[in-house]
Amino acid sequence: MSARGLNAGTLLLEERRQRIEEVVGLRTRTLTVVLEAVDDWFNVAAILRSCEGLGIQELHIVHPHPRLALSDAVTQGCQKWMDVFCYGSFPACKEALKARGFRILAASMASKPSPSLYGLSFHEKTALVFGNEHSGVSVSTLEGVDGCFWIPMQGFSQSLNVSAAVCASLVYALGWRHHHLGQMGDLNDEEKARLREKFSILSIKQHKKLFHSKP
Repeated sequence: MSARGLNAGTLLLEERRQRIEEVVGLRTRTLTVVLEAVDDWFNVAAILRSCEGLGIQELHIVHPHPRLALSDAVTQGCQKWMDVFCYGSFPACKEALKARGFRILAASMASKPSPSLYGLSFHEKTALVFGNEHSGVSVSTLEGVDGCFWIPMQGFSQSLNVSAAVCASLVYALGWRHHHLGQMGDLNDEEKARLREKFSILSIKQHKKLFHSKP
């Protein structure tokens, strides 16, 4: 039996259908994260889990040897709910995001006197770029973004682990949107329908047997 011949939603309990509807309604594709050359895949897994939990639907990974051998112990399997895009170079990632109308901002402590995270607005499509754990965002990428920002630090430590930096930035950005725009989710009806179907299929334990193709 194919996915076309079976309505996945009819195989779910009402409680699960309601949960899917709630999650879909809070999802966003207009705020996303780009990871450049992050080598610690434990960090990538932690970032993916934070993104999914905060309602971010997409994650973009720039790495010469991208892979998604992520630890379920860290992600709790949340990668199946996300759309992860991999690129061999930042220009390729930039081209894809710009084609969709994204503003691209890079996190860099070296970017002062650029605006801090608290000085940014998030009313438009925005991709936040975070770099390697040791060297940060590369110089070539910094030259190719629309702007930079830095995360204010009040303690003796003047840097955050990349996964913590991503989480802090997303929480602020989503809070800004909630306060200024009054909404969290921003998918259109067609996007919601596709995501609702995908989540319904993935919620069925035997979905690989019932649906021959991936959602």
